[in-house]
Amino acid sequence: RTIRPGETLGAMDVMIIRGAAENTFDSTDLLIGAETKVALYAGRVILRNQITQAASVERNQVIEIRFNSNGLSMTTEGRALGRGAAGQRIRVMNLASKTSIFGTIQQDGSVLVSK
Repeated sequence: RTIRPGETLGAMDVMIIRGAAENTFDSTDLLIGAETKVALYAGRVILRNQITQAASVERNQVIEIRFNSNGLSMTTEGRALGRGAAGQRIRVMNLASKTSIFGTIQQDGSVLVSK
């Protein structure tokens, strides 16, 4: 089936075909649950640059902003100004001060801000 950009790949969407092609996948493990960057068409090879890790934070989502430094830990509510997956940097807005800052998305969906 044709898969639109931003859709998440499921087990029924992919299969391994024997052959050699550059910049492709050896198994479906990394594909299932991944998000597409571009439209994918039935019967065509999926290249590594056509997918990304599925987003865990959506734009405008209210998230927890965390800051840790030298034993000091602070948390506050913020709004995500972009979308992304764990490990990616996004811009967030502190809801109390309306200040915009950058942070890294954590596995739990919070955003860790550093100095």
